[in-house]
Amino acid sequence: MKYVIGIDLGTSAVKILLVDQKGTVAQEISKDYPLIQEKTGYSEQDPNTWVDQTVVGLQELVHHFDGQIEDIEGISFSGQMHGLVLLDRSNEVLRPAILWNDTRTTEQCEKIYRLIGEERLLSITQNPALEGFTLPKLLWVREHEPEIYANAKTFLLPKDYLRYRLTGSIEMDYSDASGTLLLDFKENKWSKELCNLLDIDEKLCPPLVESTAEVGKITVEVAEATGLSMSTKVFAGGADNACGAIGSRILEQGTTLCSIGTSGVVLSYETENTKDFHGKVHYFNHGAPDAYYTMGVTLAAGYSLSWFKDVFAKNESFAELVSEVGKVPVGSNGLLFTPYLVGERTPYADSSIRASFIGMDGSHERKDFVRAIMEGITFSLHESITVFRDHGKEINTVVSTGGGTKNEEWLQMQADIFNAKVVKMSSEQGPGMGAAILAAYGCGWFTSLKDCAEEFLKVEKEYYPIEDNVEKYKRLFVIYQEVYKQTSEINKKLVAFRR
Repeated sequence: MKYVIGIDLGTSAVKILLVDQKGTVAQEISKDYPLIQEKTGYSEQDPNTWVDQTVVGLQELVHHFDGQIEDIEGISFSGQMHGLVLLDRSNEVLRPAILWNDTRTTEQCEKIYRLIGEERLLSITQNPALEGFTLPKLLWVREHEPEIYANAKTFLLPKDYLRYRLTGSIEMDYSDASGTLLLDFKENKWSKELCNLLDIDEKLCPPLVESTAEVGKITVEVAEATGLSMSTKVFAGGADNACGAIGSRILEQGTTLCSIGTSGVVLSYETENTKDFHGKVHYFNHGAPDAYYTMGVTLAAGYSLSWFKDVFAKNESFAELVSEVGKVPVGSNGLLFTPYLVGERTPYADSSIRASFIGMDGSHERKDFVRAIMEGITFSLHESITVFRDHGKEINTVVSTGGGTKNEEWLQMQADIFNAKVVKMSSEQGPGMGAAILAAYGCGWFTSLKDCAEEFLKVEKEYYPIEDNVEKYKRLFVIYQEVYKQTSEINKKLVAFRR
């Protein structure tokens, strides 16, 4: 039996999967590392800890592997997006990496708009200037740490630095590059116009490769440290959302991913990069060749439910909290929740909007509130699906992952609100499995990523929309959308008062 390794470099841990030719996970290893948060809004990590913990994890994997070490044929990667790793002329790290969830760069985003113009930026990159992206971080370092910036030879994203340390080869794949705010999205190359207008040396941008590209083999040092064979092939890999899409079989038109974690993501497969969403949703390169994806984000998806539990049911499990949801009718007896606990991303990009319960009366019980929260989260995710459909996108199948799959009623709720078939997969390894699929395809096990994903990933259950529920939710969704319009100014005043 042959094997590949998928490495998912997350924000809090690196997760390593050993996967065989049938898609069975033979080993799963996770190694944690800390955040560095020196000031409010700062979020950094030492890139060397990513390498150290990955090497330790690979050592452990090899130690427990009972086959021939040459049977582990390939490695690929998934990684947290947008983070900035600066290297000097000796490829040494110049400063801690600034991560995707760092929010210090508001002024730099405003500067980008002043110098480029919002419409022109969207036409080049298909994305707005947000604090999380890589470009504003690069400008922040230039303005606040000029000596460090002057010594920079290139920048990488987190998983690209990890891959460099394993292979000695420097490059960035298109799926991660499209999240930097420096890629000319339609031309699939670094934007000379943006670099010129922002006075950035284009040589800082690393060479671009496909996610499926073989970029080398592991070094002698890594082979000795881990026990892996020096013949182990290494493939570029992709951004965590792109790999999550591959690891959930989002590899053809009409398929969409709904992932409910602390935040929520709706990600839909695209065959072209020419649609204009006016910045309402993100638009990135997929990890699959010649493919793309659009993505909307709900900032407080699962967090809304965990917040309610922590405040009102601290000593109960989530299973207990949602146990009576099926006894509550569609619409939660007239109670509506908007999940804006920490502001919202899609489609409003509003940091001041706050959550609401609308329609409360003395007859409502806790179970009504719980169902209203689940419906509100799903309505928020449906706003992204609505944007996709309004731009001509056909969505007939939604693969649901994360916390939204833990409850039968919630899965049916998604089918009814999205008015689409909702699929629950038999296993959820997401980005790590996507990385493993990239490695398996790269090793020649399958003729396409789609064939590999169909072999590795099996459907556990499908949920179909119930026509009567669909009609009720359509009426309620119209009311849900009114809440933002009616409360946005009120919430701005409340946020200002609190400050």
